[in-house]
Amino acid sequence: MATVFLISTNTNVEPYPVYPIGMSVIAGPLHAAGHKVIQYDMLAAGNSLEHLRKTLAETTPQYAGISIRNVDNVDSFTSHTNKYIYKAKLIVDVLKESGIPIIAGGAGFSLLPEEILEYTGADYGIVGEGERKMVDLINRLEHGETAPRIYGKEEGISGADIPMPRWDHELLSYYLAQSGVLNVQTKRGCEHRCAYCTYPYLEGRKMRVRPVDEVADELEMLCKYGADNIFFTDSVLNDRGGHYLLLAEEIIRRKIKISWCGFFQPGPVENDQLVLLKRSGLHAMEVGTDATSDTTLQALHKSFSFDEVMDFNEKCIRQRIPCAHFVIFGGPGETMDTVREGIVNMNLLRNCVVFPFSGIRLHEGTPLFTRAVKEGLIRPGQSLLEPFYYFSPGLDKDEMNAALIEGFKRRRDRLFPPDEGQQRINIMKKFGFRGILWDQLIKFDDQPGKKTPSQPVTDSAHAD
Repeated sequence: MATVFLISTNTNVEPYPVYPIGMSVIAGPLHAAGHKVIQYDMLAAGNSLEHLRKTLAETTPQYAGISIRNVDNVDSFTSHTNKYIYKAKLIVDVLKESGIPIIAGGAGFSLLPEEILEYTGADYGIVGEGERKMVDLINRLEHGETAPRIYGKEEGISGADIPMPRWDHELLSYYLAQSGVLNVQTKRGCEHRCAYCTYPYLEGRKMRVRPVDEVADELEMLCKYGADNIFFTDSVLNDRGGHYLLLAEEIIRRKIKISWCGFFQPGPVENDQLVLLKRSGLHAMEVGTDATSDTTLQALHKSFSFDEVMDFNEKCIRQRIPCAHFVIFGGPGETMDTVREGIVNMNLLRNCVVFPFSGIRLHEGTPLFTRAVKEGLIRPGQSLLEPFYYFSPGLDKDEMNAALIEGFKRRRDRLFPPDEGQQRINIMKKFGFRGILWDQLIKFDDQPGKKTPSQPVTDSAHAD
């Protein structure tokens, strides 16, 4: 059996350091197949190429796997100076000194596999889910067999077969100390059809849920290591089938003491469901509102209206659940009229944080990319290794950005441009805040001072 050296290339700490579960998920099946697996995290190791070089010399692996989570930071203001793929190339250059086969993978790699493989100089690539492909590739190489240079995307594994990450104890300690937040995945796949989104390409449209008891087992294990803040990394946590509600019930039944956050889509929600989620430890929501008017919501193929966003936010306020709404200005259908409407709408949302973004980072294979080609904004086959942002034709993005800065400048809970929001979060970090930080910017209307934990509000106390 071989020694496999897995590397997480991510060194981004915005909004906070995130445990590299993609690497650890791959480590499990490799270990089960009999290989010795070394998990190396560039961030935890001090982001030092010299330290990487020294560790490779000490461990003498036969193969290296490099996880590329992001290509850039998808912020049109700063992404041209935040190209994470450049660092990945430097890491591959160090790995090539050892002469071992280098296998690239990860969500970022899967979006631009041919281009990234050529740019970095890695030997092989895996698109999409890599648990089985990585084991198969190394098995072929071990037996001297021919293997495809790029393992293409295929139907994903079933929810029951999604493995728990092979959590590394040293990395657990590092991320608990640095951010206090650990990330857990409860399912894969996305049942929505948003015009710009790559999740359906990466994970498929079929929802594949992990057994609730296995997720709860993982949470209990992480609690033993001192985890008390969990972020559920699902593309959308509140699936139509209600898997997330079953998980909440299991967390309550087992009396697992965690605070947790996840990514929600706004839409119809019942008060008793929010009560259940809060009883299970729901601390805050990140909400994929995405657009700010009915016109732009429809253009992004969203399944809800802005009135539903307002209703969702109000119901969360009743339960004192802090929400952060992530929205994009400049997408299809955007005009200066909808920009002004959107600013008003965002400022109407009470007791929440809003993270506005300017423009949409394009990726081939999405409906928005096809639209951009038809509108003559981009050429078919144009390289997207260099970030390219969609802005609605005829819209002056500088005029739009100026309007956004003016419209949100008096609001400490409206974080635009995006890097300004990160600066505020960094200040909170310096004062020792841990876990989800943006909720510190929210003060509910009935709170004269700092927020304190509260009990869920029952339906009888607040009827619709």
